[in-house]
Amino acid sequence: MSTRLELDGIRKSFGATQALRGVSLSLAAGEAHALIGENGAGKSTLLRILGGVHAADAGTMTLEGTPYRPAGPIAAQRAGVAMIHQELNLAPHLSVAENITLGEEPSRWGWVDRASQRALATEALRHLGAGDIPLDAVSGELPIAQQQLVEIARALRSKPRVLILDEPTSSLTRADTEHLFAVLDRLRAEDVSLLYVSHFLEESRRVCSRFTVLRDGASVASGDLADTPNSTLIRTMVGRDVHELYPRSPRSPGRVVLDVRALGGVDKPREVSFRLREGEVLGLFGLVGAGRTETLRAAFGLDAARSGEVRLNDVDLSGRSPRERWQAGLGFLSENRKDDGLLLARSVAENLLITRPGALVRWGFWHPPSERREARSWMEPLDIRAHGPTQTVGELSGGNQQKVAFGRLMYHGSQVLLLDEPTRGIDVGSKVHLYRQIDAAASAGRAVVMASSYLPELLGVCDTIGVFHRGRLVALRPAVEWCEESLLAAAVEGA
Repeated sequence: MSTRLELDGIRKSFGATQALRGVSLSLAAGEAHALIGENGAGKSTLLRILGGVHAADAGTMTLEGTPYRPAGPIAAQRAGVAMIHQELNLAPHLSVAENITLGEEPSRWGWVDRASQRALATEALRHLGAGDIPLDAVSGELPIAQQQLVEIARALRSKPRVLILDEPTSSLTRADTEHLFAVLDRLRAEDVSLLYVSHFLEESRRVCSRFTVLRDGASVASGDLADTPNSTLIRTMVGRDVHELYPRSPRSPGRVVLDVRALGGVDKPREVSFRLREGEVLGLFGLVGAGRTETLRAAFGLDAARSGEVRLNDVDLSGRSPRERWQAGLGFLSENRKDDGLLLARSVAENLLITRPGALVRWGFWHPPSERREARSWMEPLDIRAHGPTQTVGELSGGNQQKVAFGRLMYHGSQVLLLDEPTRGIDVGSKVHLYRQIDAAASAGRAVVMASSYLPELLGVCDTIGVFHRGRLVALRPAVEWCEESLLAAAVEGA
């Protein structure tokens, strides 16, 4: 296959921070190539350079033998490079047809030619096998999976030679993910080159044939995925051996600390009951909308409960506020850390310590040296990689942000941890570290409920797994009695 995109020695700095310090990569025509690396390795910066958002400080790029240095995103698209962002870039108030033709609207006598616009949008969606998406629907009201297909349709309108996909399945169901993979297979067959970024190695193997690993802003390895085991990829990503992806210490569950009895919400959950013991990790699985998140939110008091009880250490918390439940020892980690879990404009120290400030007050006044000292004592064991405790959390990578959010629960001393998708959107190295923190918490006698869509981590981390179907907890068994197939069958069939 001929080379379509060639990168050699790409460098980029932002002030004193060197984001890229030498990235080289070769992408062939019709090839799907996986870009792999931890959060903070430089993937996002590289994608922005390819997409014309940033200009490289040094190095060269060629597109089918021609120098490539786009002056902006529109120039990149016109050159044949399109990008699908992790955070969807649709205009939510516009229709599907308007979004697909946005910026390239067909016109007639100075007005948008609506008939041509609809014809172009229809053809783009049919090409993706998504002809059932209504053209007049408001894009922001569509399911996430359909919104993503609309964005891909818009990207393909310019007939790109290179399509970049950044974590495209992060918000998709398993069925929608398989549909996306089928679309990508079709694009490759049509000679479109794909640069695919995902934290899920099995996804990269499904879509791609070759890979490049970034670490600390540099490309450190490339090769064929078929010839490279996951253990080698992970070691190359993190720069060290990771002996166990799912660490598990010997632990014996003790007394019941959390007792959820027939918990019912406005819509979901529906009469959900389970008991959680000291030192136990309980996993919750289900299809999107099955009721896992709603159960955790109702248990923590964020969503109204219409019936049932939540008892912590045999004390009924029903009717109590989230603040009161937090003070009682119930901790909650949201699946949406940026909107619900962190104060992005505040420092690492403030985010870690904000819920228990008492030890940081001297003579009635806040004592910054004590705050910084206390934060540092937590940052090292949590492996939070930042310039220091005063750095703004919004400047950290996703994995380090999640460590801060989880660390707050540890600092506060929460006895029961309710974790909703705790590893969503973070790299393998950060996942392994969070798995170790969860294992250590359980070994120390804390109890953990972990809702996740990622079956390998549920089977690897949890002692017990429950499955949700249409708002109900339909099965609850020891993890050793489950496999991926049986979990999926229970989630789909409700038994």
